[in-house]
Amino acid sequence: MPSPETQKLLLAASAACEDKKAEDIRILALDPAESGLTDYFLICNGTNERQNVAIADEVELRLKREFGTLPNSVEGRRQADWILLDYVDFIAHIFSPEKRAFYGLERLRKSATSISPADLNEELKATVKAARAKPAAKKAPAKAVKKAAVKKKTPTPRKATAKTRT
Repeated sequence: MPSPETQKLLLAASAACEDKKAEDIRILALDPAESGLTDYFLICNGTNERQNVAIADEVELRLKREFGTLPNSVEGRRQADWILLDYVDFIAHIFSPEKRAFYGLERLRKSATSISPADLNEELKATVKAARAKPAAKKAPAKAVKKAAVKKKTPTPRKATAKTRT
């Protein structure tokens, strides 16, 4: 199960794509049995290569600024028709419309479930709520505190040591 931190990173990355006017933003939750590679794919496309670079830059900048994380690997920035940002727990794919239609990652990952950012946000809220409820459930009912009589300790006399001079 993906961690809440991963979900927060993914939501911030999808918001960065949306802010830079990326088209057809999709989040694919990959089947863990089939993909040991990552948990999610974030897929979007820009209208041209310059927009693709701008989207990738915004994703990098936002995740660095808000979470202090950088991608482990960046591929395709120079050609800018398919830019891949590898954040280990999710991979962002920023395509040109032609390359997206040609490669069809959504078709290749048929076992993956497509989720919207709103659904992911609701899932994150439910995860956080469940995590906050666990410590409250683990606490035992309040026990009556018994006050024990505190005995005063009397200071013990120190033994006098006689120093003899010779």
